[in-house]
Amino acid sequence: MKILVVGSGGREHALVWKINQNSKVKKVYCAPGNGGISRTAECVDIEVTDLKGLAQFAKKKKIDLTVVGPELPLTLGIVDLFRKNGLPIFGPDQKAAELEGSKGFSKNLMAKYRIPTAEYQIFSDSEEAIRYINWKKSPLVLKADGLAAGKGVLICTTRGEAYDGVERIMKKKDFGEAGNHLVIEECLLGEEASVLAITDGDHFIVLPAAQDHKAIFEGDQGPNTGGMGAYAPAPVMNDKLLETVGEKILQPTILGMKAEGRPYRGVLYAGLMITSGGPKVLEYNCRFGDPEIQAILPLLKTDLVELMMASIDGKCGDVHPKLLGDSAVCVVMASGGYPGTYEKGKTIHGLDRVDPDILVYHAGTKRRGDELMTSGGRVLGVTAIGKDIKSAIDKVYDAVGKITFDGAYYRRDIGHRALKRKI
Repeated sequence: MKILVVGSGGREHALVWKINQNSKVKKVYCAPGNGGISRTAECVDIEVTDLKGLAQFAKKKKIDLTVVGPELPLTLGIVDLFRKNGLPIFGPDQKAAELEGSKGFSKNLMAKYRIPTAEYQIFSDSEEAIRYINWKKSPLVLKADGLAAGKGVLICTTRGEAYDGVERIMKKKDFGEAGNHLVIEECLLGEEASVLAITDGDHFIVLPAAQDHKAIFEGDQGPNTGGMGAYAPAPVMNDKLLETVGEKILQPTILGMKAEGRPYRGVLYAGLMITSGGPKVLEYNCRFGDPEIQAILPLLKTDLVELMMASIDGKCGDVHPKLLGDSAVCVVMASGGYPGTYEKGKTIHGLDRVDPDILVYHAGTKRRGDELMTSGGRVLGVTAIGKDIKSAIDKVYDAVGKITFDGAYYRRDIGHRALKRKI
């Protein structure tokens, strides 16, 4: 098999790593890839938004399977274009990807099919949003309706913060066109978890539950990022809760999308809040989570290509994945200043000192001769596997301490909620 992975981050490096374990895979391409991916796949200089270029490449190279990492090409319709050209591709089509592309659409779908979520309203006028805020009690959650790279969510503890949030999202357009519409929700209390399932539009395969750490600072403080670390399996999601999520969230979502004429195939990512009243949906994503997948894939014994082909072929009901009994923890090393302004081009040192059983997924890296340089906000995702969360945390931070670059920043409390649960 020849496989094309679309994307350039840590998620795509993890996908390339896992795909390469399939003995039938003879060649992996990645467009555009990064400095780390270039060691295990052939990087192709095609941007993720160049859908025609990607399709032409896949046709020319007779690619057997294309795997889309980021959400943007999915919402732009890459799956539709590939299917039109008879090219096998894993992921939802454009109509199904609106589940992530528009928070307003997803909230309305949940309301229609009685999928548990927060109370909400959708606004296209900032003055109407302000009047609603005056009527509601704080805290409130403000969300840019469209894609904002995981950063378009503001938790506002006071009305003043909510007013500022409306200004940022709808008037200043801090998140671009994503802020043309605004979703205002009640603030759910509890513990977050990420549940990812692979589906063929009827049946689904649930992967180990994970927990992301969105905020930039320790103690989950500061602005949201694309994710500063993750671990799996998340102990907050016991077997009973996973069963509830399957029955009350995943299955109704998949059946609801089918009833809406938007059959959903690919990865269905449910970002959840585990409240006192049970799990409720915070958001949907239409692709593998980053960095969650960097902790999930090392625990998956079953071949990933097999799972993705089951989604394409409508055979998810016939596959029962096998998992390791271990835990995995991923810590993201970022450029100083991220998620705000940061410098690029810093030399990365110490990767040769990291133990071979540690997985280092590259995100914002590039090669310049023999040197590896930083080229983005999130630079590396360092993952360790252990017999439990505590041992995986100890191993991953030992590895992170050996890697250096000017201005390197990382959270030192990844997995803190899991540790509290273990005490």
